[in-house]
Amino acid sequence: MNVKAQAASAEEADDGADVNLESILDVPVTLSMEVGRTRIPIRNLLQLNQGSVVELDRAAGEPFDVFVNGTLVAHGEVVVVNEKFGIRITDVVSPAERIKKLR
Repeated sequence: MNVKAQAASAEEADDGADVNLESILDVPVTLSMEVGRTRIPIRNLLQLNQGSVVELDRAAGEPFDVFVNGTLVAHGEVVVVNEKFGIRITDVVSPAERIKKLR
C-alpha cells in the first residue's frame, strides 16, 4: 500500500470513529454516588430496623466515589441543588486508570 493510500485509510478510520462516537452521545447511562461500604454478618443484617445506625468505611468529609454504569469515573462532594442532592466533581479518574480497572 502506498503512502497516499495509507493516509486516506487513516482519514477514513478517523471519520468513522467520529461517526461512531456521535451515534452514542445521546445514550443514557446511570450515574451513581457511593457514600461508603461495610461488611456485616447476616445476623446483624437481620437485626436492622428503623433507627439502626451502620458505620461505613469512609471518614466524614472524605470525597464520595462517582460511578457510571458501575465503573469509577470521579470523586466529588455532596451539594444541594434546588432542594435536591447533587454532586460537585472534585477529581476525575483518568481514562488509563479506568481501563486498568476493567482488566
